[in-house]
Amino acid sequence: MNFMGYRRPDGSVGIRNKLLIVAVDECCEGIARGIARKFDDAVVLTNWYTCMLGGNEETFNQMIAVGKNPNVAGVLVVAMGCGSILPSQIADPIAATGKPTDTLTCEEVGGTRSAVKIGIEKLQKMQDYADSLTREPFPMSKLVVGVKCGGSDTSSGIASNPSCGAALDKLVDMGAICIGGELFELQGCEEILGRRAVNAHVAEKINTLIANERIRWSVEGTDVETMSIGNSVGGLTTIEEKSLGALHKTGSRPIQDILQINKDFIDRPEKPGFYLSEVTMLCGGAGVNYASLGAHIILWTSGAAGFSNAVVPVIRVSGNRDLINEDIDIDATGIMDGTDGVDAVSNRIVEKVAAVASGAPTAIEGIGDSTMTLYQKDQRLETVLRLSCAK
Repeated sequence: MNFMGYRRPDGSVGIRNKLLIVAVDECCEGIARGIARKFDDAVVLTNWYTCMLGGNEETFNQMIAVGKNPNVAGVLVVAMGCGSILPSQIADPIAATGKPTDTLTCEEVGGTRSAVKIGIEKLQKMQDYADSLTREPFPMSKLVVGVKCGGSDTSSGIASNPSCGAALDKLVDMGAICIGGELFELQGCEEILGRRAVNAHVAEKINTLIANERIRWSVEGTDVETMSIGNSVGGLTTIEEKSLGALHKTGSRPIQDILQINKDFIDRPEKPGFYLSEVTMLCGGAGVNYASLGAHIILWTSGAAGFSNAVVPVIRVSGNRDLINEDIDIDATGIMDGTDGVDAVSNRIVEKVAAVASGAPTAIEGIGDSTMTLYQKDQRLETVLRLSCAK
């Protein structure tokens, strides 16, 4: 099985030709939006945290990594000019991939109106370049596919999660890279996951990183809701029960490694197989996390809810007949009533992956896209937690 993709200068393959505008500080968000309005395929990624670099290295690393994603054809980095993050610090590593990259600083070009005008001119050159590219056939082994759950309910653990897990197994067997995340929602599954690890070192990393995520979300005196109303109404009673359902979406193939996303580095998978990762359970942030890991497509298992990511297309799979709607790409409700099977649904998912990779839109691609949310772990809290664990 092949798909039709775009060959990138660094040898990677894209399935979309997005033009990424990176706003390195929130003050230039309006400029970035003003430029993007003129282009159908322009996507804005804004650093909402601060214009300071120190303490925000995880955000900094993600801005660069998303720019390197193969679904991005060109990148314009915009800055106000008074912050600590220089646009060249973001642009230069991206430019090293060979894709068109440029920078723009508002204070240097005379203000907002001039910045928008010049930005449109710069991005038009990238659009002309993207329009010159043509699709060509590539094997499925060139794909990187992420998987995420949301709006989880009883049907998720019985229908959509097992179907996506089986689809990932088939994609891995084709030579693709598949990535799961949401470590908080894998609590209680460590022993099962450890048995799938390719070696003891990977098994130890799985245990450690799941434990770290549990600590982050369980600070005494600051309890955080981790089971949504939709989860409970849908029939789930505990985070452990939710975890065992979520586990099914990771399939059954060996776990090659667990990819980290932190202030020091972002891992990128190098060889075929299934990987776990530190992709957050938070939806918008998960989309950007997956983009930073190089994912082309995200499989989303759900009771029918879903999000769209403007860089990485999202394929929705649901088995909830009561809530399924026009947003869903793959109907898995037959598994719930016994008229369909996991194997058959997983085949449809694989076929859908190939179609989307070749340019077919998902059910609501480009309609109601979620914000490109840059999520990072608070380094102050990380230090406190490390000190607490050391005592």
